[in-house]
Amino acid sequence: MRLKSLLFFLAFSLTIIVSGQETAFIQQDLEISEELKGTLLKPKDLESYPLVIIIPGSGPTDRNGNQKHLKNNSLKQLAERLSSNNIATFRYDKRILHQIKDDNFKEEKVSFDGFIEDAKTIIKYFKKYPKYNKIYIAGHSQGSLVGMVAAQDLADGFISIAGAGQAIDEVIIHQIENTAPSLAESAKETLKQMRKGKIAKDYNPQLETLFRKSLQPFMISWMKYNPADEIKKLTIPVLIVNGDKDLQVPVSEAESLKANKPDATLKIIKDMNHVLKHIDGEGKFDTNATSYTNPTIPLSDELITVLLDFIKQ
Repeated sequence: MRLKSLLFFLAFSLTIIVSGQETAFIQQDLEISEELKGTLLKPKDLESYPLVIIIPGSGPTDRNGNQKHLKNNSLKQLAERLSSNNIATFRYDKRILHQIKDDNFKEEKVSFDGFIEDAKTIIKYFKKYPKYNKIYIAGHSQGSLVGMVAAQDLADGFISIAGAGQAIDEVIIHQIENTAPSLAESAKETLKQMRKGKIAKDYNPQLETLFRKSLQPFMISWMKYNPADEIKKLTIPVLIVNGDKDLQVPVSEAESLKANKPDATLKIIKDMNHVLKHIDGEGKFDTNATSYTNPTIPLSDELITVLLDFIKQ
């Protein structure tokens, strides 16, 4: 995870039939609430089926897994591959996207708890419909921790995809130690203050991007949740997935999650990177990085096989 990377119901729907490689599914745009909008894909000819709710990662990420200058369609491709195998999927835009679009975004007002509440609202919306015989949460990157908390007592299964295994402050410290060790002690002191729920007023100006005062409230709310603790609270089947060519989240993070949830299933996907794409050969940095902006690169087939096995078991 890089440092940079740091109720009203159905109001509108548009339904079309989309032909997948193996079967046909129905596509429906849903508005769960004014700021929670997404796309539902569901099998065409079945009366009941499992549903996977896909939670996006950090930043202003949309339902397809894209940001303004990073179009890879990873979550769109994931949803379509699953729904081509008789599994319904719902993927959604993060609330902050709509706030930015409406010129109503205030960084200091963003809270990690808000992300969790949005996910819970979506789960509760779909639980009203018996046709979804099981509901799974699949959280990608930052969405892993969001989904981990939201799934407790609400979902039938949880899938962590490229999720961190330690609290965000610990991740930040490790990253700084590896990339700018001279700033590590300063960062530790700032984070120590933030752990107490306080806004740190004095910090190294070289860390302004990370510790700017408008961002600190969000970081403080995020630091309250430690994946090592939250994953232990899950009493449902858990699948932990990570790619061995992930530039942002190393395999060790998935192994840490597994260590704290021994009965979980751990799968390390060969040649898969952070945006779930298959990276051929040696997986050089430039090739791997290019996949973040190239939607034509296919998803890892092994990832789909692993997810289908877990959901249909």
